[in-house]
Amino acid sequence: MPAPGEVAALLGLHAEESVVVRRRIIQLDGEPCELTDTYYPPSIARGTRLAEKGKIPGGAVTLLAELGYVGARVREDVTAGMPSDEERDALRMGAVEPVLRLSRVTLDGEDKPIQVDVMVMPAHRQRLRYEIRIG
Repeated sequence: MPAPGEVAALLGLHAEESVVVRRRIIQLDGEPCELTDTYYPPSIARGTRLAEKGKIPGGAVTLLAELGYVGARVREDVTAGMPSDEERDALRMGAVEPVLRLSRVTLDGEDKPIQVDVMVMPAHRQRLRYEIRIG
């Protein structure tokens, strides 16, 4: 699919350049709690299980490593706002409930982006915790 503007920028691609996307609705106790879209540059994903539907045995991170792409650094941005109508319906939310949007880019040891995740979560159902070791 054509890369959304934010995704293209995070992957270092031109706007609307093609990307491979995997879309999921994450549930907790039968309730949708997160929409996750994971994007890959076609140079990494084309012709692999990343470009296919269905679960990946061992997970995408394991497959990426087998393909020679190992994450060394992650950068996340978290914002809050109102969901689109499509997001509201998928997450079974009320009309005035905000969401958190988390954008994560995974970079390899040479600071090249290998994966972008965009997550949309009902704000009232989430708690984000970050632990950072200093020194």
